[in-house]
Amino acid sequence: MTEILSPDNEQAVSQIILDCKANNQSVKITSGGTRSGLGGTVQATKTLSLKSLSGITLYEPAALTLVAKSGTTYKEIQTTLAAEGQRLAFEPMDHRSIYTSQGEPTIGGIVAGNISGSRRIQSGACRDAFIGVRYICGHGEVVKNGGRVMKNVTGLDLVKLMAGSYGTLGVMTEVSFKVLPAPERQATLLIAGLSVEQAVNAMSKALGSPFEVTGVAHLPNNQDTSHTLLRVEGFDSQVTYRLDKLRALLVTNQDVKIIEGSKHEDLWQTIRNVDIYNDQAKQLWRISVKPSDAVIIAQQLREKTNADLYFDWGGGLIWAQMDDQLTNAQSVRQIMTGFGGFATLVRASATTKSKISVFQPQASGVAKLSALIRQKSDPSGIFNPNLLTSMNLNGGG
Repeated sequence: MTEILSPDNEQAVSQIILDCKANNQSVKITSGGTRSGLGGTVQATKTLSLKSLSGITLYEPAALTLVAKSGTTYKEIQTTLAAEGQRLAFEPMDHRSIYTSQGEPTIGGIVAGNISGSRRIQSGACRDAFIGVRYICGHGEVVKNGGRVMKNVTGLDLVKLMAGSYGTLGVMTEVSFKVLPAPERQATLLIAGLSVEQAVNAMSKALGSPFEVTGVAHLPNNQDTSHTLLRVEGFDSQVTYRLDKLRALLVTNQDVKIIEGSKHEDLWQTIRNVDIYNDQAKQLWRISVKPSDAVIIAQQLREKTNADLYFDWGGGLIWAQMDDQLTNAQSVRQIMTGFGGFATLVRASATTKSKISVFQPQASGVAKLSALIRQKSDPSGIFNPNLLTSMNLNGGG
């Protein structure tokens, strides 16, 4: 059984890495353990748990800045920010439903996967709010990059590079974020009965409008009819005005309603967390594409894999659940060769994962650059071995 190490300070983390390097040992980096299904199966000598490296070290509501140790739970951060009427803008996904995992998601794991939800279309990804980091590299040294304010960066931006690196560049010990005020009101315009093509056109029109939608999704088969969802957030009067304008812009004779309150929150939580695709026997893909390609990609996925699908990010993100067969996984990879984008195999059996790349294969030049960056940061290959086979650092998030 792999030895589990639980340091409670940065110095102890550094010493563990130095010891592993000296003894030619590798480490699996974990914390809350809720996203352990992401990526390939890590085969390491030791497990480094960051659960004890926890706590908010700085919070300045007036400066819209929060700094926390990497093992701090997202729940603690949410509670702290909500008390001041603030939030993290990128509303990270909770993977517990699709993996039936336990524990609590932590902020370090969120950054490591660049985990971003439906609001990405308006507020950006996790990495866009991520402004500072402290981490231990493969040499056992403490590296600090970024700060506590948004600013221009010259040279290699290690902060952005760490977001989406899946723990392969170093062990993050502290992370800093820009936070934003929470809105006074949130509401969703629901349009029933649109086809995928009609929905993508409507979502693109909404995103191109001046009415600032913060979530745009399409559920093709929701209770026997499709639901197209447009979320608006802000001051009460602004929300009312923008909903009215969106209704006039997009709707002719479809069934339309406004959703608010707890139903609204539950709806977007379900979309963000992919709660409807929790069948552990099924293969699950996260496919990031140009919205203009979404209709034809969806058509090909249905024809070749008989997948269940829904769309987020205005069609830019497709979630696809299908039978866990190698031929289905191969079909997804084959379909994606004709389009730019990133297809990540989020859930599958160990057998399927062993026979196909979990992450989108890289172009040769990018693969060489990614390998060089990992070699410079972790020359002994200590961190999360086998988690990656081929991927773009920061790709597809």
